[in-house]
Amino acid sequence: MSGHSKWATTKHKKAVIDAKRGKLFAKLIKNIEVAARVGGGDPGGNPTLYDAIQKAKKSSVPNDNIDRAVKRGSGEGADAVSYESIMYEAYGPASVAILIECLTDNRNRSISDVRVAVTRNGGTIADGGSVQRLFSRKGVVTVAKQQEVESDSRKTATRMISEDELLEATIESNVEDLTDVGDEFELISDPNDMVEVRKAVQAAGIDYDSAEVQFVASFDQIVDSVEAAEKLERIVDALEDLDDVQNVFTNADLSDGVRAALEAGD
Repeated sequence: MSGHSKWATTKHKKAVIDAKRGKLFAKLIKNIEVAARVGGGDPGGNPTLYDAIQKAKKSSVPNDNIDRAVKRGSGEGADAVSYESIMYEAYGPASVAILIECLTDNRNRSISDVRVAVTRNGGTIADGGSVQRLFSRKGVVTVAKQQEVESDSRKTATRMISEDELLEATIESNVEDLTDVGDEFELISDPNDMVEVRKAVQAAGIDYDSAEVQFVASFDQIVDSVEAAEKLERIVDALEDLDDVQNVFTNADLSDGVRAALEAGD
């Protein structure tokens, strides 16, 4: 659901709800703090921090909150923070693999919360390495197909970005794959090439929604049961509600019939 193209629509709906509760802001702020701690507080020399800040701004996180997060992550002031990155692994219904990325200052709390969220909703915690081996770290740059532009009359207009235009813009930047995921395109690359892909998109005058390293599954697990899809959704929702959970990646691919049934029930 989160962090994979097959669940883009569901993730967007969830993000809107999270923003209202402040959870999305908290996760974005934590990403900024960690990026600043690892690579320094200058976005110009720290591409990970730059992208974390841009993502926060696109989600309307106030600039003051962003500035304070950079300072905390850089170790400035009495409230400097330090988080540990931990991956947990699980299986959901229909043998769907679930990879759970956490940033935490309390490992015991994290595993306890993750275990409850998974098992209470019908999933199982997996042995270490059994799920993670099914995923690879990839750079993922997302670009909205419909983009706002300023017209000659200074009124906001829109234009559509085509797949050919995006391919032409990024042809020299080692893009491994370009995927159409409905309202967006995803540009997949090696993590080390992601910044160059993002810069190529910007150089072509195209706005991007996000640029971040994600875990992409090596194969998709088809979910052809509405009941299984609903159980999986409950597991992912419960995980994403946890403060320590930053991202949830799955290899689930809903069949057309299941997707239609879920959308009809929204």
